[in-house]
Amino acid sequence: MQLVLCVDLDDDIGRKTGLETPLVGRDAVEMGAVSLATTDPEDSDVNVLFKGLQIAAELDDEQVMVVAVTGESGRDSTAARTIGREVDDILGRIDNDPADVSAIVVTDGAQDESVIPVIRSRVRIDSVHRVVVRQAEGLESTYYTIKQVLNDPETRGTILIPLGILLLIYPLAVIASQYDLPGAVIGTTSALLGLYLIARGLDLGSQARSTLNSLTQSLYSGRVTLITYIAALGLLLVAGISAMGQLDATRAASADELEPLVILAALVDGALIWIAAAGITTSLGQITDSYLHGRFQLRYLNAPFYVVAIAAVLHGLSAYVLGDATLSYLAAVLAAGTILGLASTLAFAVAEARHDRHRTVAEG
Repeated sequence: MQLVLCVDLDDDIGRKTGLETPLVGRDAVEMGAVSLATTDPEDSDVNVLFKGLQIAAELDDEQVMVVAVTGESGRDSTAARTIGREVDDILGRIDNDPADVSAIVVTDGAQDESVIPVIRSRVRIDSVHRVVVRQAEGLESTYYTIKQVLNDPETRGTILIPLGILLLIYPLAVIASQYDLPGAVIGTTSALLGLYLIARGLDLGSQARSTLNSLTQSLYSGRVTLITYIAALGLLLVAGISAMGQLDATRAASADELEPLVILAALVDGALIWIAAAGITTSLGQITDSYLHGRFQLRYLNAPFYVVAIAAVLHGLSAYVLGDATLSYLAAVLAAGTILGLASTLAFAVAEARHDRHRTVAEG
């Protein structure tokens, strides 16, 4: 059995025509090619399907089957797994022994050919055909090609922004030479280019858009956490300033060089109250939102008590290291923090168990 396997990695066939894949048989592939050509005549996968039909016709053998498999729009790894499943589906429909089946793979470029190892792991590949569409020569064809490339937002951002930054180097260097600042301009331009490439590599644009959408939804849905997070951020900034102030005061009070442990204790002691306030603020916001959206559980009330207990323990430790507390004071604070955490956990667990028991009785 000879398979003519037309590959569409990003599922243009399914997305644009609504047809379910894989397409099996000449009639199904021909219908898919006509539907895709009608929907988007400029899609290169149209030529892949017609090329597959041409190869099948040239073989002129009853043991030839032309099929079309598609992946998914998005990550290539996910698309490759989808194509693998469709190839398995096709092989399951064939009566022949899989060892007697071979494939001719038809693609429209190197990206689609990235799935060849996935196909080869399932069926023997005789050859690979890459379909290259012949275009008319001349200025009109060149203009059209450039226009199509620049209309693609992904390509436009990938090509034009780095090119624009590079082209800015010369005029900025000329202007900077007038003020004896060429190194600063070149360094700034290089930094901008580097930041852009890092952002593209880490896909920070998509993450920023996702964060902005989440914040917008929180704003319109009345989420209290949006306010408490902003307040907590302000408290953390104050905590940093307070920590540095405490460190400076500790250095001024000591005639010797501070040890690393003392430096850490001073920073913790200065920032602790503000960090604890930020923790309590965010936990209360989360508790309020969970109550408003019907997800509240009594154990959530443990969070503010945990914050207070942890803050008490850290305060005792930092005060003892700085010499502002005795060993007995440290022991008392450690015991109080531990008892507070255990007591809140036990109290809310018991209250929640009783509440669930009463609700079960009432429903029964």
